[in-house]
Amino acid sequence: MKIAFHGAAHTVTGSQHLLHVNGYRILLDCGLYQGKRKVAEQRNRDFPFDPSKLDAVILSHAHIDHSGNLPNLVGSGFHGTIYATPATCHLANIMLLDSAHIQETDANNINFKNAKKGLPHVEPLYTIEDAAQVAQHFNPISYHQPFEVVPGVKVSLFDAGHILGSAAVALEIDERGPFKQRNLRLWFSGDIGRRNLPLIRDPELPDRPEVMIMECTYGDKPHGDPELAYQELRQVVGRTIQRGGKVIIPAFAVGRTQELVFNLNKMMAGNEVPRVPVIVDSPLAVNASEIFRAHTECFDEETAEFVSQGLHRSALAFDQLTYTRSSDDSKALNDRKDPMIIISASGMAENGRIRHHLKYNLENPRNTILIVSWQAPETLGRRLADREKQVRIFGETYDVRAQVETIGGLSAHAGQNFLLEYARSAKATARQIFLVHGEAKPAQILTEMLAGQGQRDVAYPELHTVVDI
Repeated sequence: MKIAFHGAAHTVTGSQHLLHVNGYRILLDCGLYQGKRKVAEQRNRDFPFDPSKLDAVILSHAHIDHSGNLPNLVGSGFHGTIYATPATCHLANIMLLDSAHIQETDANNINFKNAKKGLPHVEPLYTIEDAAQVAQHFNPISYHQPFEVVPGVKVSLFDAGHILGSAAVALEIDERGPFKQRNLRLWFSGDIGRRNLPLIRDPELPDRPEVMIMECTYGDKPHGDPELAYQELRQVVGRTIQRGGKVIIPAFAVGRTQELVFNLNKMMAGNEVPRVPVIVDSPLAVNASEIFRAHTECFDEETAEFVSQGLHRSALAFDQLTYTRSSDDSKALNDRKDPMIIISASGMAENGRIRHHLKYNLENPRNTILIVSWQAPETLGRRLADREKQVRIFGETYDVRAQVETIGGLSAHAGQNFLLEYARSAKATARQIFLVHGEAKPAQILTEMLAGQGQRDVAYPELHTVVDI
């Protein structure tokens, strides 16, 4: 068996890991790489393998850095099946259509400018029509329901506790070749969640893996208790409202937005913060929230109890909350002067409506820009998190006079402590661990700490590394 690390290797985004087993090819995730525009364009457009020769894809969850290049994969000749949980299939479908809309819009904007300069026409990475073709390949599989992905490889999905429907992937491999016959259990963590997050259940720990592909995003940082992050959020919101400002939150449309809404619901229901308008300004987030409400089987006991109290229409709906779809409603928010909370995509502020809200609110010192998730290098979100004094949006320079706050404890990724526990739970059986989905510093620190707890064979493969197992 071979593993080729074609994405999320020495970086966080673009998850793609190709397994060669018994003459078959299985791709774990097919995500978009995010980073410098030219590099991202090349990596995302050109696969380092032939999509038409893939037999199957197993999708850990719906986030775009794990699912976002599926339309390009299908358009490049993939004819197989994409396996994922029902909630992931549901979410990925709307996320891919939204991603395609962004691809088309960005290409149109570039072509408008290029036409004036006599520069060549560019094509989007994929179109809405391309994205719509992916749905026919989805095969929803429930947690703990074993299935045969190719002959000799049985798969089970375990709750990863990261976002709705997220899964770790366990592969029971019956390897039969001329020189090697054996059984092997491979575990792909996907993105590892955290305990005590709102809405969803806690992550399940690895079950007897011999080889593990494991994320390490926060390998250098322990996370505090989610309750402390909740208190930080309450304080930031309270201070901003008190000075008459707006809280502008770039947030991923799936997962982070719903967690924020749930927390703000609890705060306002308990009179912990003033009841001001809360606006979710992202068509994708609106659609995703509807899917969350349709998959309550994924919710945890805390959420069920909160809803059962009867004080609220649901965990993701309350009197102060408005979901906006139209661009006119979105634009109207920037004319309002009253205190409010605006949650808008994208989470790294690289595209979407959030850039307009930042443009209109960055230079007002009463406002707060709240960063609540990891930000990739070279993104607008990272520049804000790094407290740069000036940033460029739509080609114009803006002074950052608003307060910039970061709350790392809201992350849906496991912190260092839980990553160590996650690996430690597999120590009795795991003989190899490959760290992915993390930058060099977190990977190095986590490797050293894993060695300290007796796990010696830990690797951090470079992009396109191929390993014989």
